[in-house]
Amino acid sequence: MNASKTSPDLSADLRAMTWRSLCHGVSQIFFQANPWTGLLILAAFAVGDLRMAILAAVGTILSTLAGCLMRVPTEGVALGMQGFNGCLVGAAVYAALGGQAWSYVLTVVGALLCAPVTVFFGWLLALPALKGFNLPSTTAPFCTVASILYAVSWDLHVAGSTKHVTDGAGDALARSFLSNVSEVVLVNSALGGLLILIGLFIASWRVGLAAVMGSAIGSLCALALGETTTTIEEGLAGYSGVLTAIALAVVFHHSSIASWCYAAVGTVITAVVTLLMNDATSFPHYTWPYILTTWVLLVVGARIPALRRT
Repeated sequence: MNASKTSPDLSADLRAMTWRSLCHGVSQIFFQANPWTGLLILAAFAVGDLRMAILAAVGTILSTLAGCLMRVPTEGVALGMQGFNGCLVGAAVYAALGGQAWSYVLTVVGALLCAPVTVFFGWLLALPALKGFNLPSTTAPFCTVASILYAVSWDLHVAGSTKHVTDGAGDALARSFLSNVSEVVLVNSALGGLLILIGLFIASWRVGLAAVMGSAIGSLCALALGETTTTIEEGLAGYSGVLTAIALAVVFHHSSIASWCYAAVGTVITAVVTLLMNDATSFPHYTWPYILTTWVLLVVGARIPALRRT
């Protein structure tokens, strides 16, 4: 989150929590502040399961509220910058625990934890060794909180809590182009991916196109690297590449031929990192492949004249 002037009082922060800002909190998963994009992403959650959509919404609201209480800037609240990590925590809890009562308890706890964990990463990335690179915390707070919740709730896990919607017959590679997009939010559905992709094009054609590029490269790399057909089809090998492509092509660099080429390279690297993590552990690594790759490439990109940060 970019630094800005601290809000003068808590009431100003709370007034910034409108339906639009909460929808922004959902759309910021893909770096966008667009309410219609947020609503389409929520629809994609509902495709997975209505209870998943409810937990994602609860996570968004509570993490935004926690951000207000910790006095994050009003601009950040209005843009949804405190909501997206909590939204993903709600989705991750559902993916592990399903719709049982404990899912709601852990979503509340996890969403409230997102604010202080976000502050921690803001402090960490502002240390002298890293400050000059202006690295974003992005979804690192979500990954951290979700991993903790996953570990402490081990005995409560259920199998197949996320509905795997196949949407009919079709080639695994072709289906993965959409399921890569939906798996960013832990939903395995071509229809869910299509809804999200429509939302991204509504927000920005460049963002939508970057998502398509990241998904295609991610799937092709996974195939070339020998990932299983099931893993590719369900989007588990290519979802991080979607975020990497958007981040490097149009969000953290000025959109140019150089940034798009750089994003393509980053997506390939992300695919390799994903494969290594898949082979190393069965523990969910969420969006860490995207985060680690993007951090490293932002540091490297800061030394490349053709890549100018926005």
